[in-house]
Amino acid sequence: MNITLNHPLVKKSQSLIALFLLCLFISLLSDKFMTSTNLWNVLRQISVNVCISVGMTLVVLMAGIDLSVGSVLGLSAAVCAGVLKNGLVFESLDLFVGFTVLGAILAAMLIGMALGLFNGWVITKFAIPPFVATLAMLTIARGLTMLYTEGIPISNLGPKFEFIGSGWILGIPVPVWISLIMVLIVVFLTNKTTFGRYIYAIGGNEKAAFLSGISINKIKLAVYGIAGMMAAVGGILVTSRLNSAQPNAGMSYELDSIAAVVIGGTSLSGGVGTVTGTVIGAIIIGVLNNGLVLLDVSPFWQQVVKGIVILLAVIIDKMNQKNK
Repeated sequence: MNITLNHPLVKKSQSLIALFLLCLFISLLSDKFMTSTNLWNVLRQISVNVCISVGMTLVVLMAGIDLSVGSVLGLSAAVCAGVLKNGLVFESLDLFVGFTVLGAILAAMLIGMALGLFNGWVITKFAIPPFVATLAMLTIARGLTMLYTEGIPISNLGPKFEFIGSGWILGIPVPVWISLIMVLIVVFLTNKTTFGRYIYAIGGNEKAAFLSGISINKIKLAVYGIAGMMAAVGGILVTSRLNSAQPNAGMSYELDSIAAVVIGGTSLSGGVGTVTGTVIGAIIIGVLNNGLVLLDVSPFWQQVVKGIVILLAVIIDKMNQKNK
């Protein structure tokens, strides 16, 4: 059997091939890369981006974009830490409400979902391009985070909360389990539900989807709400791992998320892509970050390399679209 670079099997496996070659290259240059300690560390670190990126995948499949996920992560994380440590005080009612770890987590997820729903509402209600609407939310949420925290980290959140980001279950880091659960949920949504088929339909041809009777606005609202909630889950993992909510948490996370989605084979034009591909893309980004650190590459050059990788992924996507 003659297999060329244009063979469908090769095209579908591009991200896996890239991951294998990247791991091989780094392992040849650094003997620290293939150690179990380092590999678990990589998986723990990418779990945050995986959570954000699977939500972003739904948005991009719909031919949208969400630039606010990093700021939504930061605000959700701050709220989670704030209510867990200080509770809520209603001075006018002389009322204090304390929060358990579970309560704080749910509060953060509700905040993330609410911000995502607001993005979806602005986009659908006023026909504002997703790029502009979510760019505005990026600034709004970051400002609210600074106001809420007053620019000061919220730390010492307790061992129970810290276990979420630093603990192990059955020999596997807890964040890896959580990100796996998020992935399985979104895989189920995209592959096994009518909701998932509608997302692909809207991304493939929104006008045709509308004429088919699909409620475009409701689907968009739901997708942006899910993306916001997934960003909040990522925020919980970051805060738990550090045992502290940093006011600047999540900065530039939207770039890594979009990179993971594109590198994983999801088309920015919408309608084409998979969640599993995004997971591979997130692993590639995590391995690349880890490898550059192990090789003692300057942080400034790290940004250059990541930018080049993203650019190459977009170019490959465009080439694949032309060859169809």
